[in-house]
Amino acid sequence: MTTLSAGILLFLIMDPLGNIPLFLSLLKNVPPKRRRRVMVRELLIALGVLLVFLFGGQHILKLLQLKQESISIAGGIVLFLIGIRMVFPPADGGGIFGKSGGGEPFIVPMAIPGVAGPSAMAALLLLTNTQPGRTADWTIALLLAWLASSLILLSATYLFRWLGESVLTALERVMGMLLIALSVQMFMAGVAAFLHMNV
Repeated sequence: MTTLSAGILLFLIMDPLGNIPLFLSLLKNVPPKRRRRVMVRELLIALGVLLVFLFGGQHILKLLQLKQESISIAGGIVLFLIGIRMVFPPADGGGIFGKSGGGEPFIVPMAIPGVAGPSAMAALLLLTNTQPGRTADWTIALLLAWLASSLILLSATYLFRWLGESVLTALERVMGMLLIALSVQMFMAGVAAFLHMNV
């Protein structure tokens, strides 16, 4: 996987366009002067969590005694479920990450799992375990994906007003379809590696 394709994968997983309605609903009770500050804080927390998984991924896998094939198959399943929920959102209107609570958000659900969700963490574990010598490339991919997601989310109010909810929903469905395709490929790669290892 190239650095660019890894960045695109992480960007799709972070789903900034799909997170715009969630972020706006969470920030509606926050004073307008504090909204951007809260959003920047949550985005930085999410980046910190993802960097921990990026640099500590191999140690986590060794500690849990997990093999690359297991991570690939599990990552494919998680991405598939996220993609399905993006294409077919829940009827209760809670979105991918469930219903939001009141008050000013802190870490949950904006940073985790909004930006740094389990699928992003699983993808980083997979990248670092598959090609551990390319940590610098994966760091660049993560930073690019996070920066693009941050720019979109910081412009959430303008994008929501300009594009409208229906366009954002359609874009989220398209991103969900791409994630489903990527998850199937990841799952098949894991199964193929497992079968080859046991032949």
